Amino acid sequence: MGNSDGPPSYPVTDAICPFYIEKHSRVQTSFGISLHLVVDLDSDCRNQSPGILSEADTVAENPPVMPTKIAVVYYSMYGHIRQIALEVKKGLESAGCEVTFLKVPETLPDEVLAKMGAPGIGAEDEVATADKLTEYDGIMFGIPTRFGMAAAQMKAFMDSTGGLWQKGALVGKPAGIFFSTGTQNGGQETTALTFLTQLTHHGMVFVPLGYTNPIMFDLKEPHGGSPYGCGTLAGADGSRQPSDIEKELAVTHGSHFGKIAAKLTAK
Repeated sequence: MGNSDGPPSYPVTDAICPFYIEKHSRVQTSFGISLHLVVDLDSDCRNQSPGILSEADTVAENPPVMPTKIAVVYYSMYGHIRQIALEVKKGLESAGCEVTFLKVPETLPDEVLAKMGAPGIGAEDEVATADKLTEYDGIMFGIPTRFGMAAAQMKAFMDSTGGLWQKGALVGKPAGIFFSTGTQNGGQETTALTFLTQLTHHGMVFVPLGYTNPIMFDLKEPHGGSPYGCGTLAGADGSRQPSDIEKELAVTHGSHFGKIAAKLTAK
């Protein structure tokens, strides 16, 4: 201890539990690791059993991991977007996320919907309201396209989030987009690009699909989706249903989004 030419030397004690170590001692643990410890022998530590931690200590060292809560906010008149949403959900859940579907309110009157042959999709899902968005760690938006842009129902919903914008309530939350168009060149990317303005003004963090799945390069058959997000082609009359490729890309996007969201929201 009095040697001024080098670091102080301490007695070496073999022990499994540090509660039995002298003050300022170096411990040679059972794992062969030397640790410098400072132990107050006047504390309650001396009453602990060697090598045993209490349940409270274990919980404190290993707090329960809460799942990342993701809202899938969607509008679907004929069901294509909701089908893709179900695949996105699979991907999110594979990444350990807790998923809730929030259905954007309809703006068209029932008589108009009846003439359009709209079957009424997602009656079992919660109705989306602006205030609910703050309850989630991240949000994925399912958007049908109308003339190369988001459907009016989704736009009306986003217009209702002005109060959240004023408070910065969505700043930093991860956000993703998936979409449906009637034709292969019906505006999937323009829908994504024009919807990005909504996310940007809220200060959200856009998480696209990118090229995270090699099937993006598959040109054997027409399919929806782009680097901006997964998607589907509904056909001009809505008769086409999501293909296996589109479903796979939706699962990939959900999984990718879930992993990124978990990192961004890690406590």
